[in-house]
Amino acid sequence: MKSSRNIRDYFRITANRRRTLPILSVGVVTLVVISAVAAAQSPSAAPTDDKAIRPFHFTASKEALADMRKRIAATRWPDKETVDDQSQGVQLATMQALAKYWATDYDWRKCEAKLNALPQFITEIDGLDIHFIHVRSKHPNALPVIITHGWPGSIIEQMKIIGPLTDPTAYGGKAEDAFDVVIPSLPGYGFSGKPTTTGWDPQHIARAWTVLMKRLGYTKFVAFSGAPAPANLSADERLAYERLSFVYAKGIGYGFQLGLRPQTMYGIADSPVGLAAYFLDHDARSYEMIAWVFDGKSEGLTRDDVLDNITLTWLTNTALSGARLYWENKGASFFAVKGVTIPTAVSVFPDELYPAPRSWAEKAYPKLIHYNKLDKGGHFAAWEQPKLFSEEVRAGFRSLR
Repeated sequence: MKSSRNIRDYFRITANRRRTLPILSVGVVTLVVISAVAAAQSPSAAPTDDKAIRPFHFTASKEALADMRKRIAATRWPDKETVDDQSQGVQLATMQALAKYWATDYDWRKCEAKLNALPQFITEIDGLDIHFIHVRSKHPNALPVIITHGWPGSIIEQMKIIGPLTDPTAYGGKAEDAFDVVIPSLPGYGFSGKPTTTGWDPQHIARAWTVLMKRLGYTKFVAFSGAPAPANLSADERLAYERLSFVYAKGIGYGFQLGLRPQTMYGIADSPVGLAAYFLDHDARSYEMIAWVFDGKSEGLTRDDVLDNITLTWLTNTALSGARLYWENKGASFFAVKGVTIPTAVSVFPDELYPAPRSWAEKAYPKLIHYNKLDKGGHFAAWEQPKLFSEEVRAGFRSLR
């Protein structure tokens, strides 16, 4: 489960209090219209004031990349699992295939070039540097959207949807469906600053996002929020309930660990392969999708997609600073959305942690304006199926412009 879901819940609550702001749910991700109120290695120059917005580029040092490859090559491998499936965790063969490619053929510079081709910035909010991508559409009256990644993740997950959202005419869409896109790195993740004190919980981050969007000149914007919770069970609901039961029983062990004792996870800060294994074991369906690409198959993600995300976390040493968001969240529920009385659209990706039935969506969001079930896609839909994801974002917001 992504910890950013709880940031999204805060946006949902804020919007609900205003009662006039529409939201869009994509899989278990909801977009909310909010009215704005009154260890990078090559950072830009120091700001002149705390509201300054500074251009940002990142270039990993040759020494950092060489050290990463050396550590990968020096991995001390455990014994092979004693079963023929993934029930004991990430399988040895998958990890050894990943490590071999990572140490010999993977080229971080390609990802770095894509990042640096985008307009990136840093601004200070509440004493912390916040990194973000900001791409304005060439089309007039574009709708501003702020897109929040989660754990384990980064801005890399959303890069594929920037083009379809900002320039829809180039991707089969219409100019009137255009968005201005803002993609921040969460505090403690990627190129954003690492909090040195407690208090950067999901509510604080959500407030910071409002400050960021206002600072960029937006008085209204859309953002991610939560997902509907279980109610009474029909046939479709039982499938979703069983999926949820599996997730809570066997699928979110990392969430409990990071929520209770994140500082204990020194191994993922010290070993690239340890970090990769921990990231891959997010949930069974996501792991299966990721493992495919290291077994010679291809669907959605590539080997480079997977390693771009992991490498960014390794180079910025943000495995633990990012994990602390679970601790800050104090065990809040992942699936607690209900009774949201503002216009809402829901898109269901079949391999998500649970496929929300229409009946749950209607109970959670009485003013449901869009509901659609997709043929493919999962928890990382924007990353895995950017075309489908972008089409759903356009469709969900079309009646609200």
